[in-house]
Amino acid sequence: MDGRVLVAYGSKCGSTKEIAEAIAMELRLHRLDVDVRPADVVMSVHPYEFVILGSAIYAGRWRRPAMRLLRRERKALMARRVWLFQSGLSVTGPGPWKDPTPPDVATLAAEIGVSRPVTFAGALLPETARGLLPRLMARTKSAGEHRDWDRIRAWAREISAEIAMQIGRSWSASGHDSLR
Repeated sequence: MDGRVLVAYGSKCGSTKEIAEAIAMELRLHRLDVDVRPADVVMSVHPYEFVILGSAIYAGRWRRPAMRLLRRERKALMARRVWLFQSGLSVTGPGPWKDPTPPDVATLAAEIGVSRPVTFAGALLPETARGLLPRLMARTKSAGEHRDWDRIRAWAREISAEIAMQIGRSWSASGHDSLR
């Protein structure tokens, strides 16, 4: 197994893209072959053994490109190890929070045979807000940087350890993995 990893994302204002890039960077520290792509440019998941797909949540929905990729590639995803993540402002502030996973995403995750998405708090900054609603929300108290980078990197490290085990590599938390 070659262990190629795809990290695909649907992002509107860039916060989810930055989460995807941080995940990829952590995987690369463990010498994994990782491609990071916007979901709308991914034509197929066939070149990849492992897939991480994430989306921003707006108005209770995943971004359209991420949903299209998840739907279109669901049969191929059944034959791969897949992790899902989502980001949004619905999990900021004092908890507990209601799981914001959209019903169609939960249904597809179950059909593919993967866990529901892990949810990360997002960021909404006035300088990156695009579209009327995000620009208006960026003026409210919910605006700001809410991402927990330590949690995001820890999740990526868990994934890298699992991939290393599946492709026959030793793994260390420091990122100095080696072939067996």
